[in-house]
Amino acid sequence: MIEISPVLPDVDLLPAELYLAREPAILRTILGSCVGVTFWCERLGAGAMCHGVLPRRPLVMPAGSTIADCYRYVDFSIRHLIQQFEALGASRYELAVKLFGGADVLPVAAKGGAKPTVGAQNCRVAVETLADEGLNVSASDLGGVRGRRIHFHTGTGEVLVHRLAVLGAPGPVRIAQ
Repeated sequence: MIEISPVLPDVDLLPAELYLAREPAILRTILGSCVGVTFWCERLGAGAMCHGVLPRRPLVMPAGSTIADCYRYVDFSIRHLIQQFEALGASRYELAVKLFGGADVLPVAAKGGAKPTVGAQNCRVAVETLADEGLNVSASDLGGVRGRRIHFHTGTGEVLVHRLAVLGAPGPVRIAQ
């Protein structure tokens, strides 16, 4: 007899969002220059993902800003999710962390000494913030020129990465018979 497993809830994260699942779920997002960070605690059966848009939270946020407004920043989102896991009783050292995104999906004029792209800045800040917090990255797929579609299974910690086509590249070509 075949046992049918229940369908897992799907959660689609938009830019500047994060989500922590205490039960198995599939967290999905699409990344260009943004960085997605997944956190998984096997012991608690919990997983989370953030979708950071910009590298660092400003020291002073505009009046009326909420905590959700800060989720757009890679450094803030990483630290916030670490705090959420610690509040659940997880040690930061038992968190499996994976990094994705930070691509240069838009054409950038090559100039000597030019400021790093937003994608490159997001990657650098994610790596630095995790190192500052004492976390090791177990897997990553960062940079390049292709966006990514991420599917994160919070019950197993597995992440499926699908690299998207390069912007402006020709699509599929039909071959005449």
